[in-house]
Amino acid sequence: MARSSARSAPAAPAVQARGGIWGRQLDHYPSTGPRAMYLIIVVLATITLYYELYVQGSVATALAANLHMTLVYLIAISIVGNGVGAFASVVAGLADRWGRANLVVYGLAATGVLVLFGLANATDKWVYLVLFAVVSFVEGMILVATPALIRDFSPQLGRASAMCFWTMGPVLGSLVVSEVASHTLGSHPDWQYQFRVCGVVGVAMFVIAFVGLRELAPQLRDQLMVSLRDKALIEANARGIDPNAMLSGHWRQMLRKDIVGPAIAVSVSLLFYYIAVGFFVVFYATNFGYTEARANALSNWYWGINAVALLVAGVLSDLLKVRKPFMLLGGLVSLVGVAMFAIATTHPGTTYYEFVGILMPVSIGGAFAFAAWMAAFTETVEKHNPAATATGLAVWGATLRTIVVVALLALIAVIPAANTLVNQGSQVAAAAAGQAPGLTSAENATVRAVAADPTIATRVQTIAAQDSAQLATAQKLTPQTRAALAASPSDPATQAQALSEISGLPVGDVTKVITLGAQDATQLATAQAIDAGTQAALQANPNDAAAQAKAVGEIAAAFHLTATQATARLQALAAVPQADLALLATEAKPVQTAAAQLTALGQVPAADLALVGQYGPGLQDPKVVAELKYLQANAPAVEQAQKQSPIQWQHWWWVCFAGQIVFLPFIWLMTGRWSPRRAKQDAREHAENVDQKLAALAALAD
Repeated sequence: MARSSARSAPAAPAVQARGGIWGRQLDHYPSTGPRAMYLIIVVLATITLYYELYVQGSVATALAANLHMTLVYLIAISIVGNGVGAFASVVAGLADRWGRANLVVYGLAATGVLVLFGLANATDKWVYLVLFAVVSFVEGMILVATPALIRDFSPQLGRASAMCFWTMGPVLGSLVVSEVASHTLGSHPDWQYQFRVCGVVGVAMFVIAFVGLRELAPQLRDQLMVSLRDKALIEANARGIDPNAMLSGHWRQMLRKDIVGPAIAVSVSLLFYYIAVGFFVVFYATNFGYTEARANALSNWYWGINAVALLVAGVLSDLLKVRKPFMLLGGLVSLVGVAMFAIATTHPGTTYYEFVGILMPVSIGGAFAFAAWMAAFTETVEKHNPAATATGLAVWGATLRTIVVVALLALIAVIPAANTLVNQGSQVAAAAAGQAPGLTSAENATVRAVAADPTIATRVQTIAAQDSAQLATAQKLTPQTRAALAASPSDPATQAQALSEISGLPVGDVTKVITLGAQDATQLATAQAIDAGTQAALQANPNDAAAQAKAVGEIAAAFHLTATQATARLQALAAVPQADLALLATEAKPVQTAAAQLTALGQVPAADLALVGQYGPGLQDPKVVAELKYLQANAPAVEQAQKQSPIQWQHWWWVCFAGQIVFLPFIWLMTGRWSPRRAKQDAREHAENVDQKLAALAALAD
């Protein structure tokens, strides 16, 4: 803990608070009630801002599908957001001059409106990218101002508790994201709903902050406050502080190894956290088949446990008055959890609750390490210059977002399989399962069957090629007739119906042709032996002797009969009614042809006909063909990606593991004691020093 409560400076005018809509400065350090209210507003604002920043992660797969984003593009959105956020963090360093409250209040208004009316209504991925970049820029500034406000309103002896509430901002923001999504995606599957809810919360938070948020005047916040006992001394010293002089060289003062080094270290240690926030849904959907709601429900455990652990860590750290032991212990526990998580990634049998158990040490350890780190970092900044708190936090904010940008670029290179699964995996899975949204149930059934057994298409094509004529015949039959033939192929009525459909003749005519063909078979054969010209002459004049003689000769020659026998057959033919002969002359041939075709069709195996009948029409459907071609082109790559994805993700989690190792040695660079006993001794000495100064001030007043 620091031992002095103010830095010597040239005399300056008395503290003056600014009023009005823009002026939110307090000229006295607030009492416990108002101070608690300001801290609560800042924490709620932080939760809201992180809710707005992280909400896209809860619907990442749906967002990517609806706005036609690849996973690389989705990651690029986060890269752009963090890139502009890094720049905004540097700009937010000016909060030491401008103040913090207005950045928070009007930033909340901007982000709430952008989320509610902008992102929620984006219909194009480029529009979404631009709007997200604007939101990220505003939030990059605000998320420097909020921890600065927490520091301003929290003495060092209560800093860890206060900072644990601030660090609960991103955690509870993430929890709100997953909690809302897991309970509403079932009834509101559209991704826009999540943004609308988030935007409404943002606008409501702006109203609360506009009415209730205040900040300390520069002369008050530019001093180091160890305990609430310092209040009177700080207010007395405020008259002798020139804020502009206090900020002279503030950037140079913050670019020190004990500030920049820990900022880098904690940033790389948070890689697991940032990927969890943005891509846990993608990770669990592509590797373990979780729905968005289930993946968000699992995240609820992670964030909920983390929030409780943050509270415990803050209270214990302040109680023992040390930070470093908590950073070291938390870092080591988190390391174990990340290692377990990496190992579980390649075990597809890992259950939901096994993941809950694995995430617990990551969540608890990370909470202890980060809550203590935030307190230690602000105390390290104060050691150099308490007036440059926002500048020091800007260094951290810019460093963090820059490292996240680099990490996301690396993520694209490390997990290419995930890109394939996000881009093509869902469509391939839907098609293979017979659930393609643009197809009918019958079309989906064909796609599903062929996807499961690709030989169906080959067999149908082979049958279609070798039995094309028979299949053409089958196409002329109605489904009812085909079913009747399969059930009773010898039934006369069914055969007549089939011949009618094949020949195109009325079923009554077909039946009569069949009947006449059966009872007058000899006469019909005789008629076929007689020349058409001779038949015409006899029809014109049955008594034409020359025509009769010629007919007898033709019959005798055709059947090797005597003239007497041939004459008898001609007489029998003459006994057949002319109407019957006319019917047979025009329709017997088509019926005979149809009968031959039906007989040929009967030679085709029933299984072949059933296969072609079931899948043939679908395989000729352009939509089915297009879906099958998509499967043929993309299914192999998706299948390969499914094998590679867990291994690639595991590589990434080991990168996160390495980042947490990097965090550990930088703990020693930060200010603060390792021993609780020595820390308590520092606090007692500081209290005695303050008492002496207050006594001196009282003596001067007398």
